[in-house]
Amino acid sequence: MSSSALMLVITAAILHAVWNLITKHVNGKLAFFWLISLFSAIIYLPLLIFQLISTPIQYTGSLFLFGIISALLHLFYFVALQVGYRKADLSVVYPVARGAGPIFSIIGAILIFAERPGIMAILGSLLIVCGVILMTGLKIKKDTSILKGFYYGMLTGFLISTYTLWDKFAVVTHHVSAVFITFASIALPLIILLPIPIRRSEEVLLELRTHWKQGLLVAIFQPLSYLLVLIAMKTTPLSYVAPLRELSIVFAVFFGVNLLKEKDSKKRIIAALTILIGISLLATA
Repeated sequence: MSSSALMLVITAAILHAVWNLITKHVNGKLAFFWLISLFSAIIYLPLLIFQLISTPIQYTGSLFLFGIISALLHLFYFVALQVGYRKADLSVVYPVARGAGPIFSIIGAILIFAERPGIMAILGSLLIVCGVILMTGLKIKKDTSILKGFYYGMLTGFLISTYTLWDKFAVVTHHVSAVFITFASIALPLIILLPIPIRRSEEVLLELRTHWKQGLLVAIFQPLSYLLVLIAMKTTPLSYVAPLRELSIVFAVFFGVNLLKEKDSKKRIIAALTILIGISLLATA
């Protein structure tokens, strides 16, 4: 794995953990998500226009198909994540989602793209699974909130792997612009959720008044974190990029324990370190 790709994915992981912390703190619903889409569209539209001018894109049916399906998968992922955050702790939902995501992604990369990760990559993947089990498994029968967090985390992880595999297929195999794919995931929710500001304008205005700063940060960090990953995937196998992204788990658990004062800190820190070791093996494999 090249040093440039490594730095891109690490930066993306930090940004990803930060915007997840913000959305958990805000506990935002669809009105907040629509505002994020609006802010992101305004911020990233100049970048899309610049690329259209510098590198003209041929508009074909397949191009829009890639963009629409990618945007729908990202929308499902974000909704599942937000529901999980409202029902369970950040330091359960986030690690399960980010831990399960690369496992599904590696399986998909092997089956679909014929990638062949080495023994160190497989060992690293197993350590990530162990970390996830340690994070959630010890109290599943006693704590229903952890059980809910586990279920929503697994669903979110599956959606992560689905959009990651689809976007690699688009960007690497069919050479679709990473900026176009990223902007599609911004624009489609903005259109689909348009009834929200129309029918619930007061709720949107309330979110705008109270959480515009947080919404602006998420609007910057969320698309940027994934754009960096798409760029890295152009030169690096998915079976390496996807697990390395999960370095964000360590940051998220740190935030959840130290800033949100979530319980079971020792167990979750140990689990996060186990996941970190697994990610390290994957990164060096």
